[in-house]
Amino acid sequence: QVQVVESGGGLVQAGGSLRLSCAASGSIFMIKHMAWYRQAPGKERELVASIPPLGVAYYAGSVKGRYTISRDNARNTVYLQMNNLKPEDTAVYYCNYGSGEYWGQGTQVTVSS
Repeated sequence: QVQVVESGGGLVQAGGSLRLSCAASGSIFMIKHMAWYRQAPGKERELVASIPPLGVAYYAGSVKGRYTISRDNARNTVYLQMNNLKPEDTAVYYCNYGSGEYWGQGTQVTVSS
């Protein structure tokens, strides 16, 4: 079994920054794809950014240029640096490990105008 734990959410004013962290632990035998999703009230969960073990990261158009995803393979940890935050970025952010296999509990990000 794999546990996925996010941290770093909070309340920030528009234009501010937050950094999310996500650590996967447990029965991990190989390095896998990791990603951040978000779900705003009344909306479906959407992919924000993803990063393979080696290679190029993917970003949703709405966050490209403002968010940066990175990872530390030795620690099975992925980060999401979020800059120039907007009220529409408000959502619960979820970490995913292994292309849909394992999910964290989510961390709330609230951006005030």
